Amino acid sequence: MFLENTVNHKEQFGWIEVICGSMFSGKTEELIRRLKRAQFAKQRVEIFKPAIDTRYHDEMVVSHDANEIRSTPVPAAANILILAQGCDVIGIDEAQFFDDEIVTVCNDLANQGIRVIVAGLDMDFKGNPFGPMPALMATAEYVTKVHAVCTRTGNLANYSFRKTDNDKLVMLGETEEYEPLSRAAYYNAMKKNQEK
Repeated sequence: MFLENTVNHKEQFGWIEVICGSMFSGKTEELIRRLKRAQFAKQRVEIFKPAIDTRYHDEMVVSHDANEIRSTPVPAAANILILAQGCDVIGIDEAQFFDDEIVTVCNDLANQGIRVIVAGLDMDFKGNPFGPMPALMATAEYVTKVHAVCTRTGNLANYSFRKTDNDKLVMLGETEEYEPLSRAAYYNAMKKNQEK
């Protein structure tokens, strides 16, 4: 289990925590858990998500099991810097959908003494590193990789397999469009798709 950094009030810098993994692995659930703990500790918390993510709610970050927390949808990473003033903790969900500036934004916030907690997919449906996530993981002090359970083998899953023929990189979806697969199951599914 992740344990938060002990706060040294003499040090003025914050830090970055990244929660990554496949779809249905509990990334948003873990993000919400950490943010609610910070709220309970009476820290000033603000949560952001990409404006394009309206799957469950326009203004809430919602996990697959319906746990939720109020958030501010933003069209670009630069908006977060403007809206984050006066906060102790910043949460960012679905970071893979932000532009590359999210890396600079997170580092700027951490350098201002803010704890930044970011959640996002580490790989796209093709198994490639997704958007700014590799750079965020490289600059973060803490990286937590969570796993789903493979729907075909029961093993740990770290791939998000797209069940539809849509080839767009960004396609919001749920269990109708995606399923979590282990490496072996993902490899076999991709091989079968290529043979078609």
